[in-house]
Parts: sequence; structure tokens; C-alpha cells
Amino acid sequence: MSDPILSLKEVSLTLKGNAGAIKILRDVNLEVTAGSTLGLIGPSGSGKSSLLMIMGGLEQASSGQVLALGHSLGDMNEDELAIFRRDNMGVIFQSFHLIPTMTILENVATPLELRGEKDAFERAAAELTSVGLGERLDHYPSQLSGGEQQRAALARALAPRPKLMLADEPTGNLDQENGNAVIDLLFSLSQKNGTTVVMVTHSNELAARCDRVIRLQDGQVIVE
Repeated sequence: MSDPILSLKEVSLTLKGNAGAIKILRDVNLEVTAGSTLGLIGPSGSGKSSLLMIMGGLEQASSGQVLALGHSLGDMNEDELAIFRRDNMGVIFQSFHLIPTMTILENVATPLELRGEKDAFERAAAELTSVGLGERLDHYPSQLSGGEQQRAALARALAPRPKLMLADEPTGNLDQENGNAVIDLLFSLSQKNGTTVVMVTHSNELAARCDRVIRLQDGQVIVE
């Protein structure tokens, strides 16, 4: 058994609302094995996306401990978290978050340049080619379809060869055909690179493709 790449111990998240404190997550305990795929399912408002954001250090847990690659995310400041994500994680959202004033080649190359990679543009071109966009390198996001934009976002997330990929409803804005194509790419490329994948989805069919499935309800793990 491999050491966990992610370990959550008694993790809770409470946010302040107009009506008072709202408990989003309640004492979540979870370990994710390196190289595995994990699906997070549950009804809307169950805490799936919040849990994913905590795993990536994009949201701070109210209590408990989050370890990623053996490092405590709660002990890092915002700058340290940003560097840690840059060097170890990829994140994909259902909204593609591509920079509209950059070509897709520049979008994919930028994270590599920020890491100091000298072959950033060559690697970006190779990654875009691997997702079927090799002939669209000089196109801007607005010139691509939704499926193509999500494939570009996938290439950007995978280009730095992250150890951990976090995906929040990555097919939420796509039709079934494009969604299936993106998921096929995500699983094949992550398997090829040995990347651990944690994916939030409303699709039981998609979740079933993962090695493990966790169901959340009212901020708690109720089924594994």
C-alpha cells in the first residue's frame, strides 16, 4: 500500500452567513493513495466542491489537518500555498478559466514559465497536441468551442506533470460527447503520467470509472 498523497483528519469548515454560522463540512476523515482516482459525489450543497478546495489549499479548513504530499497546508501562507500548488497540483474547473487575451499556447506555457522551465513553449505545444489541439496553438479561447477550451484547460493543468489533479465538475459545461472525450483524456493522460486524480461529479457513471467513490451528504462522508 502506497503512502497517502492526501490525508484529511477531522476536517471541518464553517462559514459565516447572514443567518449565522453555516457548517459546510463536518469532521471529514479521508486518505487518498498516490496514483489512484477518487470520485466525490453527493447532492448539491453537500460540500463536495468545498472539500476539493480544501484539498488544494484554495479554502482554509476551520479545524482539522490537511496533509498533501506530507506537507500541512494549514501551516502555509498564501504565497507558500501558491508555490506549492504550482509545483505539485493541477486544478480544472467547469468554467475553463483560460486567459482570454492569450493564445491557448501562451495559456499552457505560462505556468511552465513561472516554474522556470526553459522549454515551456515546446512542452505546451506537445501537451496541446496530445489533447488534439496541435493545429489550434495560435487561436484565442474565444475562437474555440467549449469542448476545445476544456481540453486546453486540461493541457494547461497537466503540462507541469502535477502529482495531484483536482477536477471540479470538469464536464459541467459540456455536452455528453465532448464531456466524455475530455474525461477519456483526463484518465488516459493521468494514468500515463501517474497523476492522482480527485474529481467532483454529479454523474454516477463517471464516478464509477474511478478507483474509489466517496459520497457526501450534509458535509459528512456517508458512503465509501
